[in-house]
Amino acid sequence: MSLEDDLKGDYFALLDMSEEVRNELNENKFIFSEGDPNLSVAGMERDWPEGRGVFHNESKTLLAWINEEDHLRIIAMESG
Repeated sequence: MSLEDDLKGDYFALLDMSEEVRNELNENKFIFSEGDPNLSVAGMERDWPEGRGVFHNESKTLLAWINEEDHLRIIAMESG
């Protein structure tokens, strides 16, 4: 399945993510934040990269965090 029109975008799997992509997503604050003590205690931070990732559409107004702390977190943004 693929999304079309204004929902068309890219998925970045945490397991296969290059350092360049990770840095870009981090600069835009599109990736999970590190250092959450609750996630660390639960073993859900960087020790669990399988099945986790980030999706954003081409205009970067729609994000989906997959398996961060929730199973799915959808974030919609609009200027103004």
